[in-house]
This record gives sequence, structure tokens and C-alpha cells, in this order.
Amino acid sequence: MSAVQNRFSAANMIAAVRNGAAAPIVVMAMLAMVIVPLSPLLLDMLFSVNIAMSLVVMLAVIYVKRPLEFSIFPSVLLMVTLLRLGLNVASTRVVLLHGHEGPAAAGRVIESFGQFVIGGSYAVGIVVFAILTIVNFIVVTKGAGRISEVSARFILDALPGKQMAIDADLNAGLLTREDAKARRQEVREEADFYGSMDGASKFVRGDAIAGILILIINLIGGLLIGMLQHDMDFGESARVYTLLAIGDGLVAQLPALLIATATAMLVTRSTGEQEMGAAVQGQVFGQVRALTVSALMLGIIGVIPGMPNLPFLLLAAVLGYAAWRLHKRNAIAADEATAEAAAGASGSAPSPSAELSWDEVRAVEPLGLEVGYRLIPLVDKTQGGELLARLKGVRRKLTQDLGFLIPAVHVRDNLELAPGQYRVLVHGVPIASGELHPDRELALDPGRVFGPLDGLPGKDPAFGLDAVWIQPSQRAHAESLGYTVVDAATVVATHLSHLVNERASELLGFEEVQQLLASVGKSAPKLVEDLTPKLLPLSVVVRVLQSLLVERVPVRQMRQIVETLLEHGASTQDPATLTAAVRTALGRFIVQELNGLNAELPVYTLAPALERVLQDSVSGSGAAMEPGLAERLHQNLSECVTRQEGRGEPAVLLVPAGIRATIARLVRHSVPALSVLAYGEVPEDKRLRLVGSVG
Repeated sequence: MSAVQNRFSAANMIAAVRNGAAAPIVVMAMLAMVIVPLSPLLLDMLFSVNIAMSLVVMLAVIYVKRPLEFSIFPSVLLMVTLLRLGLNVASTRVVLLHGHEGPAAAGRVIESFGQFVIGGSYAVGIVVFAILTIVNFIVVTKGAGRISEVSARFILDALPGKQMAIDADLNAGLLTREDAKARRQEVREEADFYGSMDGASKFVRGDAIAGILILIINLIGGLLIGMLQHDMDFGESARVYTLLAIGDGLVAQLPALLIATATAMLVTRSTGEQEMGAAVQGQVFGQVRALTVSALMLGIIGVIPGMPNLPFLLLAAVLGYAAWRLHKRNAIAADEATAEAAAGASGSAPSPSAELSWDEVRAVEPLGLEVGYRLIPLVDKTQGGELLARLKGVRRKLTQDLGFLIPAVHVRDNLELAPGQYRVLVHGVPIASGELHPDRELALDPGRVFGPLDGLPGKDPAFGLDAVWIQPSQRAHAESLGYTVVDAATVVATHLSHLVNERASELLGFEEVQQLLASVGKSAPKLVEDLTPKLLPLSVVVRVLQSLLVERVPVRQMRQIVETLLEHGASTQDPATLTAAVRTALGRFIVQELNGLNAELPVYTLAPALERVLQDSVSGSGAAMEPGLAERLHQNLSECVTRQEGRGEPAVLLVPAGIRATIARLVRHSVPALSVLAYGEVPEDKRLRLVGSVG
């Protein structure tokens, strides 16, 4: 039973390691070494592991091609530093408690470093330790820390320029969107890595200082403990505890020097993809002139009387041979290149660089969204951005409401914009923009609020309502005062939805209409077959559907639209006349969109005198209207809309069919909340309630 339990426990431990529990277990074990006493045998094993880990890390730095491939190095540096400091504390405890028992009391590793490395002389040990500490602390660690600091500063300063260069290459067609995204991610990772290395280099510096202090404490503590607790004389106590303290210090300083060297190597590496050995071979020992001159200089020194002739002459011979081999290899490579060039010249002429083709011309995106760099987290899923999901929901809702597939919103960053600015583009042309504070939420004033809010004043970009940008913690307070609070992603999505509703006609093209007709053709193929191209050209059908969308009439009733066009297409191909006929056929649908299922429809009409004037204007020269009359009409209609909004009812103007299109075009932008209907568009069973007359 116990064997089964042990096997089950081992299996659980292996499963925990595989599930990501290894790192926390290792960190907790390092911290436990500070508290739990360790036996000399376990100390020997851990010191060996420490030295092995330091070697592995340094060799990994040497063989890595790019610094970013070892992006976990700052965390590894922290862990090996914790391991070394934990071992220092554990070995100090053993040395001070059992050092009087002999050199082997703290383990074989410390004894070996005390006896073999420094020859059993604590004076030599102190000198060797001091030299190692000076090399580590003054030379390697200080230089690595300075390089880390400067590299981090330069990388962060160059970050905007690198992002602008990526955008420039993308705009020039040198990069695809996927390549640009990968390059931006690499730039961000590079900035994070060198920023982390700037802080991680302080671990190495602190570790070197801690090694010096620990040695001094061990020396003083060992002398006092040996003389006061174990009745040892000064000489004996100094000999025993100094050798143990020096051995302990050297065991810690050797891995510390290796890790500091690895840190310096990593931060001094360039970002080119090449191993360190290959780079040194190519750039240091790959220069024929440098090797030749060095061989000559060493040969001259080797023949001077009184100098160690054999070592210098031997090195001169080695460098001369290396220079000769390198020169021969370069000559062979040059001959091969010349032969290839001659073969190419004797054969066909070298092909010119590829000419430009139509593939270089990129299609303009129907619907686009550009954001400043502070808004990138809104569209980055890895940073919790919800804007893309909101835009997808907006597309789905608009597709259902308008009756055709809204094209995908292509989102990209634009460094020419302000950091918190965005703008919406239709067919590559900016149509609207807005300003966001991504770390805040927008509190909208719906008209009745019960107090002010502290925040940044602003406007709702979609409808122009007064608003305040508040901190997320103020949301509950703002809602209690009557404000409507939305986040930044919702602000953009709402603005885009409003703009697409207004510009829907520009997003409906020949391809979309063809898809709509194909959809109708699945259930009624004869209708579509008889409509186009037999009866009406596709361009006329597109113009009719675009006109409906301009007047905020969805094209969901596509089958009824096709039937109406078939009915009237035989007598006319004028898009305006066909649009009027389609509106009449869709009258019930249009009225229901305006007033729902209410039994009566409140309407305004034109005064008889004004109606006659407008009819004369339309039937005259090109539907022109006297400017003063148009201005007064705008003013009166605006007042009507205001009164209807105050009553919570739709603003509808009922006019004769002959002037409906003219008035609708006149008030489309100045009074957008007003719906202009012809008499024939109102269903016969709909009860009308006359609200007033416009004079």
C-alpha cells in the first residue's frame, strides 16, 4: 500500500511540474534554504548545481543568435542570484556552527576551494578573493550595468521612430500587414527586454556587494566564535575560520563571475542573427591584414635577444598560417564569383529588375478605422482590447437592419494622428474623427442630470451630446446622478454605427447588389432572371437601392423591391421614378419603421400657398428654390421637429408625390430627424393625425 502511495505521490509531483508548478517550487526551495539548516552533503550538491547552472547560462548566452531569443534571461538572473545568496546564508550557518570541527565541517566543495585552489594559505585566499571581487565588481558588473542602462534608454527613445518606419514600409508596400504586425511585436519585445535588463543588472551588482560583506562577516564572526565559544587561540581560530570563509566566498564568487560575464556578453551583443563564435571568427579573425600585421609584429619581438623567443615565434607562425589560409580562401571565392559573372555575361543578358505590375495597386478598403498609438490597446486582444469584438457586433446589427452585408472594418494605427485620436474612412476618404481617453469612461448627459461630475469635459462624437471623461471608479456615482456611462470602445463602436447608417448608400456597390439579387434568386429565380439584364441594367437597380438607403429606407424587403421594379421597369428606366414607385410599394414598411404598431401617425403638412410655390419651383427650372424661402422653410421645419421630439413622437412631413424628393433632398442634412412622406406612401388603413401646417 505504501509503495502505491509513493508512486501516486511521485506521479502527482511530476504532473504538478508539467502543469507549471516547477518555478514556484524552485523559488520556495531557494527561500527555504535561508531558514532550514542544510547538511554538508546537501550543500556540496547545491554548490555543484550552482556552478553547473552558471556554466549553462553563460554557454546559452554564447550560442544564442539574438539577445531576444533569451528573453527570459532577467528572470533566470534573479533565480540564480537567489540560489547563490541562499547558499551563502546556509553555508555561513554551517561554517559558524561547525567550523571548529575541521576544514571538512562545511562540506567537501568549500574544503577543496580552501585547500586546493588557494593552497591552504588564508593570505593567498584573501588576495585571490579580492582580485576576483575587483574584476567582478569594478570591471564586469559596472560595465554591464552601464551598457544595460544606456541600451534601455536608446531603445525606448527609438521606439516611436521604429514604429513610424514600419508604418512607412507598410504604406510603401514593402511589408504585408502580417509582417508589419510581427515587426511591431518584435519592437515591443525588444523595448521590454532591454528595460528588464536595465533592472536585472542591479541584481549582479548587488550580488557582488553582498559577497564582499558576507566574507567580512564570516571572518569577524568566525574569529569571535572560535575564541569565545570554543576556547581557540587567535591564530588557530584565524586559520580555521579564514580558510572556510575564503573557500565559501570563492565557491560563491566563481558562479557570480560567470553570471556577470554572461550578462555583459548579452547586453553587448548586437541584434543581428549570428552566434557569438561565428561573429568573433568572422569579424576578429576574418581580417587578412590584421592577422598578417600581427604575425609580423610577433615575429619581430621573437627575434629580439633576451625576449622569450619560442612563444612569440610560435604565435607568429600560427597567425601567419591563419592569414595565408584566409587569403587563399578569399581568392578562391573571388575566382568563383568572377566565373559566375563571366558565365552570365556570355549567356543571356541579366534580367532587369521586375517591372511594376497591377499587383502593386492595392484595393481601397470600403470601411476603415485609424487609431492613434494610445488607442492600440483597445484593438489588441492580448491587452484586453474589446473594440474588435464590438465592431463585429456592430457589423452584425447593421447588416440585419440595413439588409446587406456591411464590409469588414479594417483597423490600423496611424502615427500621424494625435495619440488619443481616431478617424473613420469610407473608401479611403476620412469622413469623421473623434478624441478618446482610453483609461477613462465617457459620462453622457442625456438632458436631465442631478449634479456635475469631476473629469475632463468632452462631446459624444456620434451625436454631439455634452459629456465628461471620468475615472472608472466614478461610474456608480455618475449613474446615480443620471448620466449614461460608456467605455471608450463603446464610444467608437457607436460612432461607427451612426456613420455607417448615414453613409450606407456609399457602401452598397455592384458586388453587394449582385449578392442581394442572388439571394432572392435562390427562392424566386424567375424574378431575378426577368429583371436584369433583360428589363433593367444592373446600374439602374444599384441607383434605386442607393437612393433608398440615402433616405434611410433599408433594403431588407428585397423581393418586394424586385417585384416593383419588374412592374414599372417596362415603362421607365429613370432611377428617380423607379425609387418613388418602390417607396410607394414599401409604404407600410416605411411607416412601421417610423411609428411602430401605433394606430395613428402624427403628421405635418404644407400650407396650400407654400405647396403651390414648391410645385411651381419643381416644375420650373431644375427644381430651384429661392434662397430666402429655403431658409425660412428650414427654420419652420426645425421648430416642428423640436416640438415632436419634446412629445416623444416622430416628426413626419406629408407632401404631394411630385415634390417629395425635392423636399427630402433639401432637409436631408439640415433637418435629419424629419421624415418626408408622399401621400401615396401611407397605407390606407393607417389613421393620420394632423399636428400642424408648415407655412
